[in-house]
Amino acid sequence: DCSQYTNRSCEECLKNVTCLWCASSGRCVEYPVRRVLPPADLCELHSARWGVCWVNFEALIIAMSVVGGIILIMLGVCCCCCCCKKKSKKPDKEDERMAREREKRRVRQEERRAEMKSRHDEIRRKYGTVLNHSH
Repeated sequence: DCSQYTNRSCEECLKNVTCLWCASSGRCVEYPVRRVLPPADLCELHSARWGVCWVNFEALIIAMSVVGGIILIMLGVCCCCCCCKKKSKKPDKEDERMAREREKRRVRQEERRAEMKSRHDEIRRKYGTVLNHSH
């Protein structure tokens, strides 16, 4: 029974994991398992100690929330990284199609350049001598 540790010490009270120490009243009470948080009429959160004496219940809740939030954020980041890696490793059909089209355009452009160069060379051969004599 937790009440036998009332007006003793926090350490003695918390040796039993079912007990809750209230620092403001010096009482050791049974932890209300049916409720997540101890009700205010039993003990205020800033005075309640459970598990360890050096951390009050309020700080314990805040610390656990922060740790839980960090874990959730890390899981989210890991999931995003995994999804991005999968997408970048395996190029989809759209990317492949666009790459093929780009290559076709480049080849056509090279062909046109070569054709234009040969035309210019032909024109220079045809009219080159006439242009040279007029100067």
